[in-house]
Amino acid sequence: MFFFKKKEIPINEFFPENFVDIHSHLLPGIDDGAKDLNNSIELILKMRSYGIKNFITTPHVLGSVYPNSSETIKMKLKEVQEELKKRKITDVSLGAAAEYMLDEEFSVLLEKDDILTLKDNLVLVEMSYFNAPNNLFEVLFELGLKGYKPILAHPERYIFYHNNKRIYTKLKNAGCLFQLNLLSLTEKYGKNVQKTSLKLLEEEMYHYVGTDVHNIEHIRLLKDVSNKKTLHRIELLLENNSKFYKKSAKN
Repeated sequence: MFFFKKKEIPINEFFPENFVDIHSHLLPGIDDGAKDLNNSIELILKMRSYGIKNFITTPHVLGSVYPNSSETIKMKLKEVQEELKKRKITDVSLGAAAEYMLDEEFSVLLEKDDILTLKDNLVLVEMSYFNAPNNLFEVLFELGLKGYKPILAHPERYIFYHNNKRIYTKLKNAGCLFQLNLLSLTEKYGKNVQKTSLKLLEEEMYHYVGTDVHNIEHIRLLKDVSNKKTLHRIELLLENNSKFYKKSAKN
């Protein structure tokens, strides 16, 4: 069938006009993403050349490793926004939330209602790649009680769940929405992650996508997903991301 031929699409034609990347690491010097302000602008401009012009960037909030506060994130966001204006880059929209590790520190932030959301009550969360927290479902329950809706980043990358596929249904029943990493559709994270991502797509488990861009190499690899076969698989997810678009947020 036509749709299943792996025919390449120019990368700047792959994403819908109002697509919003809801997972990236573009703020300078506060996690393992952009190293400094120039690097932030470099990454943004490269992504703009791919047709991605709207971002809710999500620095890690991860215990003592990346102990970013809401204020730190907002300060760095303003720094990048001002640099974009200074360089007269007016067609890029940049906001910020966070990618929260589900750990003890997150529970403290949740208790204080000190949470940066992607939009409305939607909050991006992640788990350790080694194991899930023992109190995972208790934390998800607390999120719900507080009125938040968790979006679980890259569920396909939690290898400890690969032999327990029923857990994904359990997570969804607990209120989790799922965000696919686009590079999981390649072999970037390994064949098992790729296989799991395709299986979850087939079962219509995902709600959103994200680039999870940390560096220029990640951006270059995005070209590997720019084909008709992949577009057919994720077209609805790309459109879901467009619902985060806010015209008023343009710089």
